[in-house]
Amino acid sequence: MSETRRQFLLQLAEAAAYGAALAGLPACKRAGGPGQGAPASSDGALVWHKGVCRFCGTGCGVLVGVERGRVVGVQGDVKNPVNRGLLCVKGYATPLILYGADRLTVPQVRHRKGGPLVRASWDEALDLVAHQINEALAAAGPGAIGLYLSGQSTIPEGYAALKWMKAGLSSNNLEANARLCMASAVSGHMTTFGSDEPAGCYEDLDEADVLVLWGANMAEMHPVLWSRITDRKARQPFVKVVDIAVRRTRTTEQADLFLPILPQGDLALANAVAHCLVRDGKIDRAFLAAHVAFKAGRTGLGYGLEDRFSFKDEPRPITFEEYAAFLADYAPDKVAALAGVAPAQIEELARLYGDPHTRVVSLWTMGVNQHTRGTWMNNLLHNLHLLTGKIGRPGCTSLSLTGQPSACGTVREVGVACNRLPADMVTDNPEHVKKAAEIWRVPADKIPTTPGYDAIEMFRALDRGDLRFLWIQCTNPMQSLPNAKRYREAMSKPGRFIVVSDVYPTETTRLADVVLPSAMWVEKEGYYGNTERRTQHWHKMVEPPGEARTDLWQIVEVARRTGCAHLFDFPETRDKGISLEQALYEEYRRFTLGTGKDVASHEELVATRGLRWPVVRGRETRRRYVEGEDPYVQPGEGIRFYKNTKEDGRAIIWARPYEPPPEVPDRDYPFWLCTGRVLEHWHTGSLTRRVPQLHRAVPRAFVEIHPEDAEALGIADGARTRLVSRRGSIVLTASVSGRSVPRRGLVFVPFFDEAVLVNLLTLDATCPISREPDYKKCAVRLERA
Repeated sequence: MSETRRQFLLQLAEAAAYGAALAGLPACKRAGGPGQGAPASSDGALVWHKGVCRFCGTGCGVLVGVERGRVVGVQGDVKNPVNRGLLCVKGYATPLILYGADRLTVPQVRHRKGGPLVRASWDEALDLVAHQINEALAAAGPGAIGLYLSGQSTIPEGYAALKWMKAGLSSNNLEANARLCMASAVSGHMTTFGSDEPAGCYEDLDEADVLVLWGANMAEMHPVLWSRITDRKARQPFVKVVDIAVRRTRTTEQADLFLPILPQGDLALANAVAHCLVRDGKIDRAFLAAHVAFKAGRTGLGYGLEDRFSFKDEPRPITFEEYAAFLADYAPDKVAALAGVAPAQIEELARLYGDPHTRVVSLWTMGVNQHTRGTWMNNLLHNLHLLTGKIGRPGCTSLSLTGQPSACGTVREVGVACNRLPADMVTDNPEHVKKAAEIWRVPADKIPTTPGYDAIEMFRALDRGDLRFLWIQCTNPMQSLPNAKRYREAMSKPGRFIVVSDVYPTETTRLADVVLPSAMWVEKEGYYGNTERRTQHWHKMVEPPGEARTDLWQIVEVARRTGCAHLFDFPETRDKGISLEQALYEEYRRFTLGTGKDVASHEELVATRGLRWPVVRGRETRRRYVEGEDPYVQPGEGIRFYKNTKEDGRAIIWARPYEPPPEVPDRDYPFWLCTGRVLEHWHTGSLTRRVPQLHRAVPRAFVEIHPEDAEALGIADGARTRLVSRRGSIVLTASVSGRSVPRRGLVFVPFFDEAVLVNLLTLDATCPISREPDYKKCAVRLERA
């Protein structure tokens, strides 16, 4: 066992002991059966409740220990099939995210732009918010207001925001931070299968012979799923892991094959693998004939760097022969230099995909999605499974992993986006709008059909002054947006009114006109949806601190003040005593029934550890599109991609070429910059940096440099180093031969540290189809500070 692996396991063990110690329990002790969210006993005894972890999109089940009105411990839920009792270091430390010393507990307002935040009553703050919305509507119409949510928002919160904005205020300017991480996966699924979200499930990790990781450092970003893979690999040594990445990480240590690609080289590599499969006849011709169509789209798309950028693809059908001819330019020896991978390694990867007796799962996260051709890369990975027929069978699937706990459930499934409605419906489809109007009991013309601003364009519109009011909930865009200097300055310009709902002071609350204190996690009832389509529910377990209130309560209160109270008038909340969260969830569920995206009922979720949609007659679906598993596939059909109605139930293989990134290293800026996360911290660190154990483990951001590059520059490990791009500069500590090592010519910086804003350097180029920005590729230089 390597030293790094040993340290990783020790860290997990320490975190497990710490989580149990919070409750005064020995680390090995298991709680009994969880309650269903009933309050703690009157004598203050410890009570365990069923819940869902607050971090990443894995959807780990937790048992939350509550004593005297406080969360005092957390354990992995052994009855939850997602994590089987295991949590990662962040999961075990979750209780402490609730109790930071600087928790926001009262509303605050500024009486002038740039003035101090002062305490206000809820009525004063909400009246001011509603007044600013009404003023913006009167002066410039619905296009002047925006609402920006999060993949951490619960399903009822996201659905309430969607209903209020689109049926109440007639604005499509509703977005979420999942645009920054999952939009390319959405557009990839939609263009390939006609429906969003993965077809497979976590059980496929237990069945695969080969797991190919494309730009996914699972050991740190999805450690519970990674432990599932490494445990199986230890028990069944024939299992192989392929790591395709621009840096060596903890994931690489357990890989059997490491392909150190160049930035943007994944496009060339994926097409080269497809070339080998077709060249060698390692394709499933019967599957292709029955279930696949071929298409090509526009090329030379641009990079979304201009304000008001717009793009519309122009798909056209092609034949298999045309597709094979397209692949001719991607022979391994022709593209090895573009990909950064030796031809022999490309051939080896192709053999793994092409062996008819080898079950393959492809996994990816931000390395593929945060990409100026992110939609294309998602298409190309689906291509490899469609070409070989390795989809819809145990251990054979293309599985996009999710980074936030409900980026799937709240954003993608509910439709918290500028052109979407629930269950894959869109606002420019009259039939979809008609259905929404019927469920919401509003005239169809109340719902706008023109798409609003996507996330990047929303903040550009704020900068231009086209957007006058913006409400941000449960996210920290002034630290997480690329090219952050422009958008930070936009927040402070006159004529813009910014409301932020959050739990701690952040870079975003510092620039807000109104700050509203929010309830978090188990301080409210909620529903999340995870990577494998599993919807899970938890009851409220403790009260939020001070005057903090749920984001849902805040939305409804402002909706009432803007003439939209009727949208949230549910008689059952009065007559039957059910919660508003449940009423909203059940109304949202009506959109999904009969569509192939049928989510489980509230009662079904309460009685289980979640269910994977489509759920029909109480039965969940492990694998979509498969006869005998998916209730929408009829007997005798075998596999049918039934959501792709325009293609008669066929999936699409796309001819998507290599195209270069918009900014590449040159003499003045000779290094690539790649950004991302570390195991101990999550996103902008607003929660994890308030956990002492996590903060001590990694207190500051750093820049990883290859040892040979560091030697050439005269930069020693631990030295203060300046990074400079065309947009800004930062100073931080060098990490040479540390936990991870980038390839030569590339440096890596995590973005959790608010004291070192790496997004002052990054470029706000996007995928023109998904409009997701590329955080993995821009040019910088390094200087000794």
